[in-house]
Amino acid sequence: MADISKEQVKHVAHLARLAVTDEEVEQLTEELGAIIHYAEQLNELDTDNVEPTTHVLDIKNVMRKDEPREWITQEEALKNAPDKKDGQFRVPSILE
Repeated sequence: MADISKEQVKHVAHLARLAVTDEEVEQLTEELGAIIHYAEQLNELDTDNVEPTTHVLDIKNVMRKDEPREWITQEEALKNAPDKKDGQFRVPSILE
């Protein structure tokens, strides 16, 4: 992969709506170039016999199974409400 150019940095900064100075463009060009060169080292690895994985760790879902169950009725939910109207909780207005 080719080195990143100052024009590319300026273009990406423009797309991200970032105002960058010429000094920052220079610094970002060097830093992003170093990151790209570091990532290119992965291309040197032999991955021919490596099976693809979705996650590097053996993770299992620890959440309970989603099963339907009995729940309280609307009347039970509203029986202790300080103010209710038409089957709903009534709260003070916060908008003027």
